[in-house]
Amino acid sequence: MKSLSLKLDDKVFEETEEMTEALNLARNRYINEAIGMYNLFNKRQLLKKKLAKESKLTSKDSRTILEEFERIMDEN
Repeated sequence: MKSLSLKLDDKVFEETEEMTEALNLARNRYINEAIGMYNLFNKRQLLKKKLAKESKLTSKDSRTILEEFERIMDEN
């Protein structure tokens, strides 16, 4: 496990203290879980952007293929 020093805004620190007390969690555990959740959120945001970019890149090909399928279906 890595150790680090960080500075928190006073308001964030006060809210963190309130939450750790209410949840009966150690401050370290609370911050670890919060950062873990924030990392997961950001990974999903990055994936969403990547998928949107790749979808945009393939949309023309997808339309072409769809039009070809529709043409084949119309012939039958």
